[in-house]
Amino acid sequence: MKSLVYQYLGCLILLSALSAQAAEVPSKSSITVYPEKVVLTGKRSRQQLLVSGTQKKQTIDLTRDVKFQSDQPTILQVDESGVVHPLSNGSATVTVSDGAQNIKVLVEVKDFDKQTLIDFERDVHPMFSRFHCNGGSCHGKQRGQGGFQLSMFAFDPEFDYAALTKESRGRRAFPLAPDQSLVLLKGAGKVPHGGGKKLPENSSYYRLMEQWIAEGATRAVAETPKLVKISAYPTERIMQPKTKQQMVVTAHYSDGSTRDVTDLAEFMSSESVYVSVDEQGLVTAGSLMGEASIMARYMGNFASLSVTVPSDNSVPDQYYTKLPRKNFIDGLVWDKLKKYGLKPSEPIDDATYLRRVSIDVIGRTPTAEEARAFLQDPSPSKRERLVDYLLEQPEYGDHWANKWADLLRPNPYHVGIKTVLNYDAWIRQSFHQNKPLNQFTYELLTAKGGTWHNGAVTMFRDRRKPEELTTIVSQLFLGIRLSCAQCHHHPSEVWGQDDFYSFAAYFAKIGRKGRGISAPISGSEEMVFTANSGSVRHPLTNEVLEPRPLFGEVPEIKPNQDPRDILAEWIISPQNHFFAEVNANRIWADLMGRGIVEPIDDFRESNPPTNAPLIKALGKLFRDQKFDMKQFIKTIVTSHVYSLSALPNETNVGDTRNYSRHYRQRLRAEVLVDSVSELIGVPETFSAMPAGSTAKQLWTHRVSSVFLDSFGRPDPNQDPPCERTTETTVVQVLHMMNSRDMYSRIQSKNGNSAKWAKSKMTPDQIVEEIYLTAYSRYPTIEEKRLGRSLFEEEGANRQQVIEDLMWALLNTPEYLFKN
Repeated sequence: MKSLVYQYLGCLILLSALSAQAAEVPSKSSITVYPEKVVLTGKRSRQQLLVSGTQKKQTIDLTRDVKFQSDQPTILQVDESGVVHPLSNGSATVTVSDGAQNIKVLVEVKDFDKQTLIDFERDVHPMFSRFHCNGGSCHGKQRGQGGFQLSMFAFDPEFDYAALTKESRGRRAFPLAPDQSLVLLKGAGKVPHGGGKKLPENSSYYRLMEQWIAEGATRAVAETPKLVKISAYPTERIMQPKTKQQMVVTAHYSDGSTRDVTDLAEFMSSESVYVSVDEQGLVTAGSLMGEASIMARYMGNFASLSVTVPSDNSVPDQYYTKLPRKNFIDGLVWDKLKKYGLKPSEPIDDATYLRRVSIDVIGRTPTAEEARAFLQDPSPSKRERLVDYLLEQPEYGDHWANKWADLLRPNPYHVGIKTVLNYDAWIRQSFHQNKPLNQFTYELLTAKGGTWHNGAVTMFRDRRKPEELTTIVSQLFLGIRLSCAQCHHHPSEVWGQDDFYSFAAYFAKIGRKGRGISAPISGSEEMVFTANSGSVRHPLTNEVLEPRPLFGEVPEIKPNQDPRDILAEWIISPQNHFFAEVNANRIWADLMGRGIVEPIDDFRESNPPTNAPLIKALGKLFRDQKFDMKQFIKTIVTSHVYSLSALPNETNVGDTRNYSRHYRQRLRAEVLVDSVSELIGVPETFSAMPAGSTAKQLWTHRVSSVFLDSFGRPDPNQDPPCERTTETTVVQVLHMMNSRDMYSRIQSKNGNSAKWAKSKMTPDQIVEEIYLTAYSRYPTIEEKRLGRSLFEEEGANRQQVIEDLMWALLNTPEYLFKN
């Protein structure tokens, strides 16, 4: 009896184990095919099939893991990568099989035998972009290559058609002997060609080009539909490391028809180190956690696929629900970290927060008195009160005006010293008044009057052509870099010459009265006003272009109305989300160490934000706050994300863009100079400035300073917006260690070292004072012991010890970086 019982129990255990084992094996997910139905029109059509499945609740590409078979091989064929080609009219079925299940895709082929002429713009022109013939390093450069010039990125079909069919005595496309056409001989590598073999003789591209030439190299076929847009499929994917995903690019035409143009599109990854893409649109995820936008470009139209490569960290969802949320910023950052399985770093202590927020908001390190008062304050709301205190300090206006001076302030040797001085004063006054940024922008873009009375008009004295104003205004206030579109279609955006010069037309009626520019003196005043006439012409068609914004609608410009008024109103209007977002991004980058969009003023589809919901929310907040910079800054610096440590944990050591930790920055040149003066107790002196002026109050970068030059202030000859060097250099290290000026100031009888040496302060009190001034924190027990021991050494000179200790702290990373 017992044996039967044991056998019965054994069977139960075995069945239970088998059931558990079966439960552990994931069920085979069903596959899907895109598109579900295919219509191929004409013998030159094609269609890429895309097969998808699911794994761990994520969609995966199975296109190259399944088998394709046509039930009518005489009607169509399908290759191993899922591309369907027509062979004759009729209907057929493509069977897609993964070994366990079959899916049938109905394919209809029509008009296969219809004789249709090849259209240059629709059929031939895209090939020059597909094979990069019209790029800047080949035939698209200014004088072309080998005597053959094409328009950059195919922006001018008429020019390219003429170059192909009329130049070089018609030998490039020769209808009487198509196979002897230079475009085919060189493209197929039959004669020497610097660009290599682009059109293999047995390829469909070669046959298409040869047939077009044989037909007479037709410029345009009547009733050929126009390209309206392109779309990409899929548009978003989460891809595991080392996996692949095929893209499909579809062209949409004015007659409602569509065509698969994957084989003619160009592909580019915004971050190829994370996700790469080949010429066939096959996307490959790398081994590193990250994200990228895969851009498909076809005849000046763009579509993209957003790819995320998650980490292999396993973090439970409830971990993120328990994280602190002081405002909406925290929640949106935690959502992104959850997507990657990243844990945020630990929050910083009060001393680190004090130093960080003081540097960010007012551009200097706290005094010892400020540090001591904050650290000893037991109030739970002291950080918020500290921010309010800092925002009311006079240094706030100079610090943020100094940032905008980099973006706006020109060379005084070009426009005049007094003119730049007035411009700088207008910028500073605006920030000291906390002028809303939309008002600041409107006043700047519509400025009129004399350069000695209204500093804002200086921009129109410096940038004297509508084209020059277009590039700076679009970049600073829209985050759209239009400079490429001045000469050709933007290589990675939708903007073309029509957009550029129509935008430039807003500046066509700027009148000027005075002696103008007489560099390097340019000493006279100039008046800026609205002229009665003025126009901008398209450089190719010579057509006079009416002012037109890049998108959206604007009121009609009335007679005698300055077009700049309409432009300024459109830029700051709610319909233009770019203005709020680019300026929110600029402030965010200053505070957080990296922009959500980088470069901070380069918003485009091929350069996506690292956190799209966050940049949208920040832009909306900035607008809702009526562009009050102080309120906007306060929102960011009081978030929990802002107060994260720069020290990484085991999950986020490789994160450089999702704000799971704070990104350390070397102190801005002016901030460092002013902070050194605070510690030494002797201010830096500057030529052409009143005594006691700080570095961030300088009205031009032409004021000489080896210190500022060493730490990356802009080149004074550079046109705004100016860029700074943010990296560390050997020159900076050597300057901090060997600067004679700094050493003489440390030794000064009026400096802190002499003052503290003569005081009745104990060594411990002196050490504490130095650490509070330098680091905004108390010294540790070991640091205090070491500092005391220096004073107790035999023959120690009290002032010399203070100088040595001060010099040592000035040269530490903790001092030189915002932690």
